[in-house]
Amino acid sequence: MLGQVANPWWMFIILGFFTGILSGALGVGGGIVIVPTLVILVGLSQKSAQGMSLAIMVPLALLGAYRYWREETVDMNLLVSGLIVIGALAGTLIGAELALRLPGHVLRKAFAVFLVLVAARMFIGAAKAEPSQPDQGPINQSNHVIENEKVNHE
Repeated sequence: MLGQVANPWWMFIILGFFTGILSGALGVGGGIVIVPTLVILVGLSQKSAQGMSLAIMVPLALLGAYRYWREETVDMNLLVSGLIVIGALAGTLIGAELALRLPGHVLRKAFAVFLVLVAARMFIGAAKAEPSQPDQGPINQSNHVIENEKVNHE
């Protein structure tokens, strides 16, 4: 099985290790680390890298989310998460279909533009951002019910 891997197998473990650190620490990984690495360094097509990234991120995301959920200082609103998942499942099917229909070079350029725009927005927004209080904002107004249930069940 390892004989089928074109690159040294340990390189993929190192990629996974650093992806795991970034995923756990920053909530990123697939699009920012795995896809560019698989395309640029390994030589996979954009579509193959994106498909592999999605498969790789499932266990990373579940484990990371579980760890954050267990932390008392982190407000994990499962209702909001569930609602986003409902939309994301439908969006993922549409996005995957769109990606499979686009030529690889167009998809790669669109991916690069998206990363640059997100990075610029986060960089500019970081200077303006103010720390938010846990009890402020429309999402956090009803969280006390979920938090109380979580505390009572532990």
